[in-house]
Amino acid sequence: MENSGFLSNISQSIGFTEPQLKLLLSILASYILAFVHRKYIYNKESSLQHLFFITSGFSIGYWNYGNDIFHCVFTIFCTHCSFMLLQGSNINVAIVFIFNMMYLITGYIYTSTESYDITWTMPQCVITLRLIAIAFDLYDGRKPIEKLSHESKKLALVKRPSILEIYGHSFFPSSFLVGPQISMRRYNDFVDGKFNSKNGPPDSVSASLKSLILGFLYSIIYQQLGTIVSNDYLISEEFGQKSFFIRMVLLGVWGKYTLYKYIAIWLLTEGSCTLFGITHNGLNEKGLVKWDALSNVNLLTFEGSLGIKDFVKSFNLTTNAWLAQYIYKRVKFLGSKHASQFVSLFFLGIWHGYHEGYYVCFLFEFGTMVMEADIQTVINSDESLNQFFSISIVQILAKILRWIYTFLMTAWCWTSFVLLKYNKFRIAYANLNYIGVKMFLFWILIYGPFLRLMAKTMSRKNK
Repeated sequence: MENSGFLSNISQSIGFTEPQLKLLLSILASYILAFVHRKYIYNKESSLQHLFFITSGFSIGYWNYGNDIFHCVFTIFCTHCSFMLLQGSNINVAIVFIFNMMYLITGYIYTSTESYDITWTMPQCVITLRLIAIAFDLYDGRKPIEKLSHESKKLALVKRPSILEIYGHSFFPSSFLVGPQISMRRYNDFVDGKFNSKNGPPDSVSASLKSLILGFLYSIIYQQLGTIVSNDYLISEEFGQKSFFIRMVLLGVWGKYTLYKYIAIWLLTEGSCTLFGITHNGLNEKGLVKWDALSNVNLLTFEGSLGIKDFVKSFNLTTNAWLAQYIYKRVKFLGSKHASQFVSLFFLGIWHGYHEGYYVCFLFEFGTMVMEADIQTVINSDESLNQFFSISIVQILAKILRWIYTFLMTAWCWTSFVLLKYNKFRIAYANLNYIGVKMFLFWILIYGPFLRLMAKTMSRKNK
C-alpha cells in the first residue's frame, strides 16, 4: 500500500494516472532486462532464455495487474493444448480464433468503463493476436511450400512450438504490454542467436538509444500539446464558441496530441526490443544492419502524410501487417478489395473493444480510403488531368492541400476512437459543425457516384 501511495503521488505530480505511470516504468524496466539478457543470457541454452522472458514478463504483468495477469496465462495454456490436440488443422485455427477473441471481448465487457482503461485486457489483446498468428502459421506449415505466399513462407511453422516457446514468445518483456507484434519465427530466430554480432550480443545499442531519445522527445511534445487542447476541451462549450477556422486548427493540433501518445510509447518499446536485438532486419545498401523489423511508426511518412492511405502505411505498422496477413488476405474469397478492407477494419474494431467510437472511427477511415481511391481513379483515367498534376507548381500546391486535409481528416476520424462513447463524440461533432459527417454524406449521395461515372466516361474516351 505504501508503494501504491508513493506511485500515486508521483503520478499526480507529473499529470499521469497510476496505471499510466506503472506502464511507463514497466517499458523502461525492459531496457534493464535487455542489458541483463545481453550480459548473461544471450546465446545461452534456449530453455534458459525462454524462462528468463517468461519470468521477467510475467513479473512485470503481475506488478501492473496483480492476479488478473493469470487471464493471459490461462488463455496461452488453453491455446497450447489445442495445438497439441489438433496439430494446426483448419479446425484448430477456428477454435483458437474464436476462443481468444471471445475471451478478450468478455474481458472488455467486465472491465471497460467510459474512458480508456489500462487493465489486463491491454496485454491480453496483444497476446490474442500472437496466439491467433501461431494457429495460422501452423496451418500454413502443413501446406506445400509452393502454395504459400512470399510472406507466409517466412512465417509458416512446420514444427509445433513447445510450451516454453509459446509462453516466452507471449511474455517477451519489452513487447507483451503494448506490442509490437512479433512472429514466432522471428522470436525463435532471435533465441537461436541468428541476429548476433560476431558471436556476441547484437550491435544495437546506438539504434536503441535513438528510439529511446525520440520516444522521450515525442512524450515531451505530447505533454506540451496537451496544454493547448485536450479531450475535455474538445467537448467544452468554450471550444464550440470559437471561430470555425480556430476550431479546425485546434482539431488538427488535438489529433497530433492524441497520436503522439501512441508514437511515444511505440518508440520506447521499439528501443527496448532493439536493445534485446530482436528487431534485426538484414543489411542496408551500405552493408549496415537495419534495426527496424518491429517499427510501429514511420516518422517521416507519418509527419508528411498526404492522405489517409499514407497515414495507415506509417502508423501502427506491426498490427497493420498482422491484419493484412491474417485477416485481409484470408478473406480474398469475398472478391472485392473494399470488402476485404471493410472486414479487416471491422475485426480491428472488435479487437479494440465494444465501444461504439471504435467502429465509427474505422467506418470513417474506410470511407475516406474509398473516397481517396475514387479521386485517384478519375485522375489516372484522364491524360490531361495527369499532365495538369505533373506541373511543378500544381504538385507543390496539391501536396500542401493534401497535407492540410490529412492533418484535419486523421483528427476527425480519431475523435470517436478517443472519446469512445456517443454521448461524448456527438458533442465534439456538434462543436465541429458535423463537418466530417456532411462531407461523407455529400460524397455518398453525390460526389462519389459522379466521380465513378466520370472515371468510366474518361476511360471509354481514352480507349
